[in-house]
Amino acid sequence: MGLFEELSSRGLIAQVTDDRIAAILDGPSISAYIGFDPTADSLHVGHLVQIFNLRRLQEFGHRPIAVAGGATGLIGDPSGKSEERNLLNSDGLSENLSKIQNQLSRFLDFDSGSSSAMVLNNADWLEKISLVDFLREVGKHFSVNQMVTKDSVRSRLSEREQGISYTEFSYMLLQSYDFLHLFDNHNCQLQMGASDQWGNITSGIELIRRVRQKVAYGLTTPLVLKADGTKFGKSESATVWIDPSKTSPYQFYQFFLRAEDEVVGGYLRLFTWLGNDELADLDLATARTPSKRLAQSALARAVTDLVHGPEITNKVQTASRALFSEEILGLSEDILELAIEDAPTYKVSANSLADGVSLVDLFFDAGLVKSKSESRKVIAQGGAYLNNVRIANSEINVHTRDLIAGGVLLLRRGKKDYVVVRVLN
Repeated sequence: MGLFEELSSRGLIAQVTDDRIAAILDGPSISAYIGFDPTADSLHVGHLVQIFNLRRLQEFGHRPIAVAGGATGLIGDPSGKSEERNLLNSDGLSENLSKIQNQLSRFLDFDSGSSSAMVLNNADWLEKISLVDFLREVGKHFSVNQMVTKDSVRSRLSEREQGISYTEFSYMLLQSYDFLHLFDNHNCQLQMGASDQWGNITSGIELIRRVRQKVAYGLTTPLVLKADGTKFGKSESATVWIDPSKTSPYQFYQFFLRAEDEVVGGYLRLFTWLGNDELADLDLATARTPSKRLAQSALARAVTDLVHGPEITNKVQTASRALFSEEILGLSEDILELAIEDAPTYKVSANSLADGVSLVDLFFDAGLVKSKSESRKVIAQGGAYLNNVRIANSEINVHTRDLIAGGVLLLRRGKKDYVVVRVLN
């Protein structure tokens, strides 16, 4: 299977600018780039499709170029945005840029000869051109009439109160110049990106045609959405980051494990390297026995492996299995912490626990029930768990001897509601 067929079969092609792209992708080595704006100090899971596309390019012998937008990040891309971005200052952007460059380098091979990856900063060329020269050399090739028809601009112009600033309006020209610079200096013939980048990509291709009288190419991937149509990469409370200090590996794993049945098959094709036979088996498993969530487990395992490494994934899987089973009693402290680091917490003194605390009181004080009478009822009905062991006796007292690894207790009501009890010395 060639690269074009590989991308097509996985649903990774939304638009192409030229029918010759199939032959180009399946032919001799070319250079291709994708841009990443450093608007935060970490990439997030919404970037993974593009990162993985660069990796797929390299595996088929092409040179991937990741452009971190040190200059365009100061401007802000209006694509997919309903309002003006807050402008970053240069210090904040510089810090973001350094971290993002390090993240990109984890997914690409920088020592593979002619296909060695490159991470470039567009500030290295955009900051060297004067405004007058830019307007003469680039701006004169763009018609405002055409620019306002681009989706990223037109959607903002329809917002009468918000509109679009000249700053963001100029973003298309800056990105087009990026493509021209890469075409001239790195023989880059192809730009890739999400489908909301189509206008920017085609503008760069047109600039190369006008200025160099040569052909360049563009390819976009579909926007990745959740089953309810909302943007992929957002959890119930926040963005899911690649940086483990911003989103723990456990929560990262859980994000993919919670993928809906309707979309998990598509996600497996976009975010993993699983073969067609295994993908077909997982599709069948989802259709026949959705409750086993085998496809979701395979997805979470594969993506966490790629982003955080197999060793961390093994620990996360162990913690995930144990969080709602008696396996939690045998976990080491470091693995237990993976499972409970984001859990609601209630603190008790070491002295009170040494003397024994009523389970009824503990459930109430930890906020799992609204009253002590409700606590007794939950226990009597078999819905109360201490360290994932069902407790049916409301007269039980909890003592220091009940602490598990790391000196904590896990209280759980039913299948989902749990609180970690930590001891204060």
